[in-house]
Amino acid sequence: MSEIAEIINSVENRIAKLFNKINSLEQGSVSVKEELDRSVAMIQKQSDEIAALKSECDSLKMANSLLGGEENKRDTKLKINSLIREIDYCIAQLSD
Repeated sequence: MSEIAEIINSVENRIAKLFNKINSLEQGSVSVKEELDRSVAMIQKQSDEIAALKSECDSLKMANSLLGGEENKRDTKLKINSLIREIDYCIAQLSD
């Protein structure tokens, strides 16, 4: 009978250790999820900032080319032509 009691105690100890391990892993999982959420938010913020900076860079290139910069003159002409085509398209849509 004492052997059965020892086996039961051993099983109970193992089960208790497994529950502790499960709780520890669940806490670790929550921490990792929180860190992931923070990382995703940071990446989104950085992506938005990159897009804003690219837009600002394009605007500065356009302004520079309008002020007489030679290296961006072709890009400016293409952009102006594109804008004119868009305006013509809008006028055509309005006149229909």
